[in-house]
Amino acid sequence: MKKILKWIGIVLGSLIGLLLVAVAALYLMGKARMEKVYDFPPSGIVVPTDEASIARGKHIVETTCIGCHDADLGGKTPFIAVDGIMALDSVNLTSGEGGIGGEFSDEDFVRAIRHGINREGKPIFMPAVKAFAHMSDEDLAAVIAYLRTAPPVDRATKELQVEPMGFVIFSLGVFGNMPVEDATHENNVTAPAPGVTVEYGEYRLTLSDCHGCHYPDLAGGKYGDPTFDIIVPNLTPGGDLANWTVEGFIQTMRTGVTPEGRGLNSNVMPLDEINNLTDDELTAIWLYLQSLPALPQRTGTE
Repeated sequence: MKKILKWIGIVLGSLIGLLLVAVAALYLMGKARMEKVYDFPPSGIVVPTDEASIARGKHIVETTCIGCHDADLGGKTPFIAVDGIMALDSVNLTSGEGGIGGEFSDEDFVRAIRHGINREGKPIFMPAVKAFAHMSDEDLAAVIAYLRTAPPVDRATKELQVEPMGFVIFSLGVFGNMPVEDATHENNVTAPAPGVTVEYGEYRLTLSDCHGCHYPDLAGGKYGDPTFDIIVPNLTPGGDLANWTVEGFIQTMRTGVTPEGRGLNSNVMPLDEINNLTDDELTAIWLYLQSLPALPQRTGTE
């Protein structure tokens, strides 16, 4: 009996040891990925100072940034918080106390927005980077021009804080890739001319990061954040939009209520940003969505 108990103890001890080694290895892998230093060629972007460009930048910011950084661009505290895993504030983008607007160079803004890295070249957790990588040089320059002139907000925010278990979970792929790992990292990016066209609709939809929730093919599916049990709707003509009109689509984006009377989930749908899009921009997005192949509603992540 003693020999059996001894061997059971040896086996259990060995399993625990292997488990600890595995956890340690996952921790180191996750930490290495989240602290990797990247270097990308300078963009060569020249930031304008004219009023028209600043106004253009303000519009883009109000349709892409306020959902995460708040209406005053002073950042949200906290932005993401999971006990024992990670905590993150969204950055104060202004030149006020605690903000980066007065500290960042033009290239610092490019590195963050287009590449998803900080001034030291390390990854930042800004999910929209994958979408913003497609922002044209002209629009990105306009955004930076506006951020230079945005009203200052005094608000201190904290950088990403990751607990040991957070590094382990990240290495297992629960949080997906860091944005820098998915961005295209191209310079000299162009965009279609603004207008009520399919091409411009695709561009505006991409900047709004609709693919981030509705999947690359826009057929919807299970929401990416595992803390939410939500099925994101299908935006292709294979979903409910097949029975909508452009007027119904715009009204839905303005009110958050579908033609069928169903309310959109404001916890995950950036309605404030979308409501700042013009009717022409929403019409262009509608035209693009209607040009897509009709796909069935995805219900999982497959």
